[in-house]
Parts: sequence; structure tokens; C-alpha cells
Amino acid sequence: MPAIELNTAERRALRADAHHLDPVVMIGGDGLTPAVLKETDAALKAHGLIKVRVLGDDRAVREDILAQICDQLDAAPIQHIGKLLVVWRPIPEKVSERSDDDKRGAAPREVKILKFSKSGTRRPEVKKVMVMGNQRVTAGGLIKRAKKRVTSKKPG
Repeated sequence: MPAIELNTAERRALRADAHHLDPVVMIGGDGLTPAVLKETDAALKAHGLIKVRVLGDDRAVREDILAQICDQLDAAPIQHIGKLLVVWRPIPEKVSERSDDDKRGAAPREVKILKFSKSGTRRPEVKKVMVMGNQRVTAGGLIKRAKKRVTSKKPG
């Protein structure tokens, strides 16, 4: 896959964003292995903009590694400075697991309510209560229903 092409203004903004980042992927003496590519891909999916540290001393090898990462993972090279490589790829949009037809209210849940003794010498009493989606537990341990929203009575 071809690498993403960026203009200089976009590249400059991404370099500035990457300044404070720490390297999340390190490439050791074995070079660019499939496991390293998999971790780099996972980091790009999670963060979008990452730094990669290459522990080799040969600059040509580091440039080759940067080109391979960008080609194989469909990413854009941002910066190569010393042993650090900065790579960017847009984060994919998350797909919603629920469909529009499947929108339901909150499910019933079990809540523990602690009631402390008045004297403070006995253990607190633990009571388990089922709370429906339209209910809430107050600070005093009571269960209240959520009130319906009041609409405006103004004309217009």
C-alpha cells in the first residue's frame, strides 16, 4: 500500500504534536520483524501518531525501516531524527455495535447500600437492591425515580 502524502504544513503540525511523546515501539537487533510490525499497527490504531526507537547505528537501515513501516502499514513518515522515527496514520472510526433499532434504556443493576449503626459500634448493614434504568439511589440510601422532563409552557 502506498504511504500517505502530507504537505509541509500538516507535517509541521504533526511534528509539533509528537514532540512530547515517548517511543511506544522499540526495534532491536533483529530489525523489523512481523511481531514488531503487528505492535506498530496496534499502536497506530490506538494513538495515530507514534514514535519508534531504532537501536541500530546505521542511518541507511533506519531510513529503510521507516520506509517499510510506512509502506506496509499505510502510514505517513513525519520525522526521522537520530534514532527516533515519527509515524502517523489516521485513527479508524469506531463502528457502533448497536444498531438504531436496538436502542434501549439502561438495564436493571444490583446496587449495594450500606447503612451504618447509630452508635457506630456495630458493623454496617449491607443491603442489595435492584435499581431499574429510570431510578437512582440517593445519598441517604433511598431509591427514587427519575423525574420526567418538564417542557416549557411559554407560547411559541
